[in-house]
Amino acid sequence: MRRRKKLIGLALLLIGSTAGYYFALPKNLFTTPYSYVLEDRNGNLLSATVARDGQWRFPPVKEVPDKFIKALIAFEDKRFFEHFGVDLLALGRAMRQNMQAGKIISGGSTLTMQVIRLSRNQSRTYIEKLIEIILATRLELSYSKDEILALYSAHAPFGGNVVGLEAAAWRYFGRSPEHLSWAEAATLAVLPNAPSLIHPGKNREALINKRNKLLHKLHAAGVMDEMELQLALEEPLPEKPSELPNIARHLLDRSKAENPSTYRIRSTLDGSLQHRAMQIATDHAQRLQVNKIHNVAVLIAEVNSGEVLAYVGNAVAHDATQHSPQVDIIRSPRSTGSILKPFLYAAMLDEGKILPGTLLPDIPVMINGFAPKNFSQTYDGAVPAGEVLVRSLNIPAVLMLREYRYEKFHNLLKQLGMTTLASSPNRYGLSLIVGGAEGTLWDLTGMYASMARVLNMALNTEPDKRYNASDYHPLYYIPVEQKENSRRGPKGYLSAASIYQTFEVLTELNRPGEERGWRSFSSTRKIAWKTGTSYGFRDAWAIGITPRYVVGVWVGNAGGEGRPGLTGVEAAAPVMFDVFSTLPGSSWFGKPYSEMQQVAVCKSSGMRMSDACTQADTLWINQRGLETVACTFHKWVHLSKDMKYRVHTACADAAQIVTVPWFVLPALQEHYFAKRKLLYRTLPPYRHDCQPAQSIAQMEWVYPKQGARLLIPRQLNGEPGMAVFELAHRHAEAEIYWHLDGEFLGITRKNHQIPVNPGPGTHFLQVFDNQGQELSCWFRVISSR
Repeated sequence: MRRRKKLIGLALLLIGSTAGYYFALPKNLFTTPYSYVLEDRNGNLLSATVARDGQWRFPPVKEVPDKFIKALIAFEDKRFFEHFGVDLLALGRAMRQNMQAGKIISGGSTLTMQVIRLSRNQSRTYIEKLIEIILATRLELSYSKDEILALYSAHAPFGGNVVGLEAAAWRYFGRSPEHLSWAEAATLAVLPNAPSLIHPGKNREALINKRNKLLHKLHAAGVMDEMELQLALEEPLPEKPSELPNIARHLLDRSKAENPSTYRIRSTLDGSLQHRAMQIATDHAQRLQVNKIHNVAVLIAEVNSGEVLAYVGNAVAHDATQHSPQVDIIRSPRSTGSILKPFLYAAMLDEGKILPGTLLPDIPVMINGFAPKNFSQTYDGAVPAGEVLVRSLNIPAVLMLREYRYEKFHNLLKQLGMTTLASSPNRYGLSLIVGGAEGTLWDLTGMYASMARVLNMALNTEPDKRYNASDYHPLYYIPVEQKENSRRGPKGYLSAASIYQTFEVLTELNRPGEERGWRSFSSTRKIAWKTGTSYGFRDAWAIGITPRYVVGVWVGNAGGEGRPGLTGVEAAAPVMFDVFSTLPGSSWFGKPYSEMQQVAVCKSSGMRMSDACTQADTLWINQRGLETVACTFHKWVHLSKDMKYRVHTACADAAQIVTVPWFVLPALQEHYFAKRKLLYRTLPPYRHDCQPAQSIAQMEWVYPKQGARLLIPRQLNGEPGMAVFELAHRHAEAEIYWHLDGEFLGITRKNHQIPVNPGPGTHFLQVFDNQGQELSCWFRVISSR
C-alpha cells in the first residue's frame, strides 16, 4: 500500500513536472514594443518610427540573411544546428575558464539561451542560468532553428537605442540586412556580445579587431575565399549612425492610426516612384515659397486596381519646416473649388440633359440671394457646355446644377466616394459646384480613378475577372482584394460613354508653362485633367487621368492662408505634369461604341438638328443624348424682301415676305454674347408700320430680377446709396422709358442703366421701348441705410 502511494506520488510529480515544463514557456515570448515600419511593394523600407520605449526595434521577420547567420554562428554558437538548446561542451569550457580566472568571463550560452535571457531580462545569476537552460530546451521543442535565429536577430542589442539586426543594418550602414557585405555582417555579429562597451561610436579599435578576427575565422572555415577576405578587411567601420529612410512619413502615421496592431505594413507604393514624387513636390515647394506658398501634396495611383503608387502627404521647402510639415494634406478636407465640375458634366450627359456643345447661359444671375461670379468677373452670354468645363465657368455650372438638382448631385458624389459631405444637401445648396463643400485629395483622386476604371472595363473585350465592370471604390495602400471594395453592381453610376465624352473635353485645357505647346510634339501623352481654385486663393487643385494612372495634386498653405497667384493652373498643374513626365506612357481611351450613337447636331447651338438649323456637325454622343430637345435657338422669321425689316402678314402681303432661319439668343444672353462674337447677327427691327410680334422677347432684365430683395447701403460719405438698374435690349438704337411706382425716371439710349434709390419697401419697375413693348417687375428694398 505504501509502495503504491509512492508510485502515485512519483507519477503525480512527473505529470506536474512535465506540465510545468510544458507551460513554462510564455505564449508571447517578447512583450516589448516595436517600431512601426512601412515598406514599399517590394519590401524596401520607406519610413519607420521609434518604438514606444525609445528604442529602434523593428518587428521580427521570418528569414535572416545567410551572411549574418554564418557570421553569428561562427562567433556565438558554432554547434547551433546540432544541439538541443544547450551546448554541454560550451558550458563545461565556460565553467573551467571561470574557475581558472576566479570570476565569470564566459557564460557558455547558446543562441537559444540568449533568446531566453533577452526575453526575461533578469540579472545574471547561477539560478537564472539554470532557468535559461531549462527554458532553452523547451524553446527548441516549440520553435524551429530558423525561428530562433529570427527571434535573436530581432531582439539582440546593437548599442545605444538600436535593437535588432534590421534596425542596426539601417542605422549603421543605411541599408537592409539582405544587402550587407561580409564585413558589415561580421560587425553586427560581434556587437551584441558587448553592445554597451563596443559599438561604432566608440572603442573602434576593439570593435574592428573583433570583426577582423571573425572574418579570418569565416575564411578558415571555407565560408569566404581569399579575395572576399581581403576586401572585407579593408572596409572601414561606419562613422556614426545614419538617419533611417523617411520618404512616406505621412502614410506611416496614417497606417499606424488605421492599423495600430500591425507593426510592419507592406504597402502598394512603388519605392522609386515615391522618391521621384517626393523630389518633384519638394522642388516645387522650394519654388513656390517665394510667394509664401509652402505646402505641396501629391498622390499617384494605378487606375484599374486603385493601388496607391506614391503618397506625398505634405512636402515643404528644405528651410520651411515651421510651416506645418506634419499635417497630412491628402486626408485633410479642403475647399474643392471647381474640381467637382467634371462629375456634374458627366451626370448631365448621362441623363441626356445636355450634349457636349449645348449652349448654356452665362449671364448675371441671382438665385435665392446667391449670386455666383466667374473667375474673370465677366459674362459671355452663352457658352457651349464643353467650353464651360474647359474654362471652368461658375455661372453656367451653377445653372446646370440647378437643373440637375443639388440634392441629387450631393447623393451622386457620396456614391462615387466623397466621404466629407457630412451636412445635408440644403447646407451646401448650389454652392456645392463652386467650392461650397470640402473634399480630400484622397477621395477626389479616387473618384477620378473610378471613372477611368469604368471606362477601361467597358472597353476591355476580355475583362479581368478581378474587376467589376462598374467598379467605383476608394484607393488603397495595403494590398486587398479589389472586389471587396466595389461600391456598385452591374449598372454603375455613370455610363462609360458620358465618362469618355467628359475626358475628351478635359484634354482641351490649356497646359501651363512649357506644356502649352504639347500638341506640337507627337510623343507627348494625352491627359484628361482638371484644376480647381478655392475662394480666397487658399487651395489649388489639379487632378489628371490616363488609362493607366491618376495623379492628384494640392498646393497651398496648411494653415489656410490665401495667396495671390495660388490657382490650380499656375500652382498645382505644373506639379502634376512634372509627375506625369516620370510615368510610363499609354494609349488613349477608345470610344465605347456600344453606348454611343452618331447624330447630326446644330453647329451653332450644339443641340440636335431642327428643321431651322442651317449648318450641321456629326457627333458621337451618349445614347441618352437622343432624348435632348432639338435646337431651340434657330427660329423661322419673316422679313421684308430687302431683308432689312421683320414683317408679318398683318402688315405685308405674303408675296412680299421672305421666311428665313435665324439664330436667336434670349435678349440678356444676346446682350453679352454679341459683344464677344462679332459675327453674331441680331434680328432686324420691325418695319415702322408693323406691330412687333410677341413670340421673341425684345428686352430682358439684368438687374433687378422679378421678386428680388435689395440691400442698398449708404456711401462712405454718409449719403444715401444708389442701385443701378439695368436691362438688355436687342437693338442698340432703341430708346427706353423708365417708370418707378408710376413715376417717370428718365430715358436711356444704347447703355440702358439708370441709378436710383427707391427707399425701403415693395416697388414696381416698368419700362417701355420706342416700339411700344413693355417690361416690368416687382422688387423689395429691405434696407437703404
